[in-house]
Amino acid sequence: MSKKPIIGITMGDASGVGPEIIVKSLQSEHVYEQSHPIVIGDAKMLGRAAELLEANVTIKEVDVNFDFTATKFGEIACYDLDLLPADLPFGQVSPEAGHAAFEYLRTAIELANEARIDAICTAPLNKEALHKGGHIYPGHTEILAELTNTKDFSMMLSSPKLKVIHVTTHVGLLDAINMTNPERVYKVIRLAHETLTNSGIDQPKIGVCGINPHAGENGLFGYGEEEEKIIPAIERATEEGINVEGPLPADTLFFRAQRGDFDIVVAMYHDQGHGPIKVLGLEAGVNITVGLPIIRTSVDHGTAFDIAGKGIVDERSMLEALRQAIELAPER
Repeated sequence: MSKKPIIGITMGDASGVGPEIIVKSLQSEHVYEQSHPIVIGDAKMLGRAAELLEANVTIKEVDVNFDFTATKFGEIACYDLDLLPADLPFGQVSPEAGHAAFEYLRTAIELANEARIDAICTAPLNKEALHKGGHIYPGHTEILAELTNTKDFSMMLSSPKLKVIHVTTHVGLLDAINMTNPERVYKVIRLAHETLTNSGIDQPKIGVCGINPHAGENGLFGYGEEEEKIIPAIERATEEGINVEGPLPADTLFFRAQRGDFDIVVAMYHDQGHGPIKVLGLEAGVNITVGLPIIRTSVDHGTAFDIAGKGIVDERSMLEALRQAIELAPER
């Protein structure tokens, strides 16, 4: 039996660029040299993308009885759920596409739980479409956590120069500040430490952002959030031997981290962490959900409705997400 990992690739929202980035990425022979990729989605949507891109590939519809290690370059194996109409419009919010994106992910989680696949790599979904399709979640991360019964998890963004893990993600800024507390900050610091230690980094250096400008500057800015919500968590982690520093002003911390002073940054809220990663290069960023019993990576961009169906999408983030899924997946 092949020891290469089987990577389940969910198609995401088929009205967006998901089918295109998958077809483009699976024209890379290197992906097949390192893994067995299985797309979980709608075969006809992949066929439409392949025709649009004039890709020299065939789409093979498969089901649960298919040997997932029997993939071969030039043939894209699709675990076909057949949920969408062939004429689904590009670039439009669709309840049908939102529901289908949820079902692709739910099926991938089932396959991972059954050890049929070794990791999940997700193409982007559209949150408005997801909600209109009847699934009220902020995004992939929360669906994965609920369907795997995971309580302590976090979103980690990874790029060649910077890694960021988040205390809060898809909530408004006021809610993010209210939700931040010493226990949650401590758990995210621990997740960062464990994730990097498991990846082979001995005593990873962790930098923690403040909430306010200048990390509050000893109470000059804000209402003591750093002292109340962050410092107790850092002190607890330090007592346990974790190499952590902070709270530090976010503007200088991110500069120092990409320079190499830190292995990972703990961000307090969504834009605090996402902004620097995307400035450094959207095409190289990867989203990894840590704390799950399943390896999951994803592109670090959205459905790009404005360019969907035009054949011009950049697949480099998907290729990087696949590379990291392959690297993190356990050997069969």
